[in-house]
Amino acid sequence: MRKIERYDPLKIERIASHYAEILADLGEDPTRDGLLKTPERVAKSLQFLTHGYDLKPEEILRSAMFKEEYSQMVVVKDIEVYSMCEHHLLPFFGKAHIAYIPNGHIVGLSKIPRVVEAYSRRLQVQERLTNEIRDCIQKTLAPLGVAVVIECKHLCMSMRGIQKQNSVTTTSAFTGAFANERTRSEFLTLITASLD
Repeated sequence: MRKIERYDPLKIERIASHYAEILADLGEDPTRDGLLKTPERVAKSLQFLTHGYDLKPEEILRSAMFKEEYSQMVVVKDIEVYSMCEHHLLPFFGKAHIAYIPNGHIVGLSKIPRVVEAYSRRLQVQERLTNEIRDCIQKTLAPLGVAVVIECKHLCMSMRGIQKQNSVTTTSAFTGAFANERTRSEFLTLITASLD
């Protein structure tokens, strides 16, 4: 996915000034060589990591909707997820697996990862992220059903707190036809299958 490099200079300046104070509060000298530009770098980093607030996921989907009489499951799996935990401002990352069953309309396949990007590039919790992706696809495409499974590692669990480096959090959300155990089972089989 293309890197977004649009920054609001006023926001950068305000955020950077706060980070200079934070560095000093941590016992560092924000004027030393290695840290001199750190507040600005962090400000730009944060603006990039939260650029999802400027994206409209429903419009992303609507920009590539096509009438099509295909009514079998469409699965896009292993979509990379990078987000920021809203509780500690630490990253969580992993993969999203998404399926929908069309009901007269399909969507350009790249738009589903773009919806994931739009919601994940905000301050998040994984549970809400999962539901937001599901609800956006359901509301916009009106398919027969939507399935979303997200698997992530959370640095707030591995770097601090409980410090369990290998733990993975899995969340899921389903609508419509995916409430049926057979359909849901087919989806889960497809996302664990390998092309090798």
